[in-house]
Amino acid sequence: MNAVVLATRNQGKIAELYRILGGIDVVGLDAHPDAPDVPETELTFEGNALLKARAIAAHTGLPAVADDSGLCVDALNGMPGVLSARWSGRFGTATGDRDRANVDLLLDQIADVADPHRAAHFVCAAVLVVPGGPEHVVEGRMHGRVIDAPRGDGGFGYDPVFVPDEHTRTAAELAPQEKDAISHRGRAFRALAAIIPSALAAQPD
Repeated sequence: MNAVVLATRNQGKIAELYRILGGIDVVGLDAHPDAPDVPETELTFEGNALLKARAIAAHTGLPAVADDSGLCVDALNGMPGVLSARWSGRFGTATGDRDRANVDLLLDQIADVADPHRAAHFVCAAVLVVPGGPEHVVEGRMHGRVIDAPRGDGGFGYDPVFVPDEHTRTAAELAPQEKDAISHRGRAFRALAAIIPSALAAQPD
């Protein structure tokens, strides 16, 4: 088949991937409501992305695209890292707004860190797993800094407190196309998009 399934239910991420993977026939997990939820139990972005893509490819029989991404803050020795989406733990679940809880906790943790030491970068590992075929892994990064209060209504996750290098606006203040052009996810998935057509053409019978 010439379609790939996106191994995520995150609507913000799905919207980004539809934009970035334009021209490639993609379907989301809403087309496969019985697909398993895959715990992110690995200690690397690549490991978590492979876990998800392998599970969804096995379940659907389709080539699966997945990613794992997160924010790595220098002052926190690279954390939240692979724990970015779950950084606030049970508190984030209890509030019902995990993104905001994650951001609030992060800002509390670096409240006393001076601006020159607030460097950070987003990482995205994106993978394509073809059932019975090869696995492809690419990575993208976006460097910048964390500011002391959220700004902007776009994006999701830590976007409102992250200002990319050579920009004065946060990732949440950038237009979607502006963000896609420089983001970790945009870079990773453009690299993956260049691989997908040939990978699909080489699928085993």
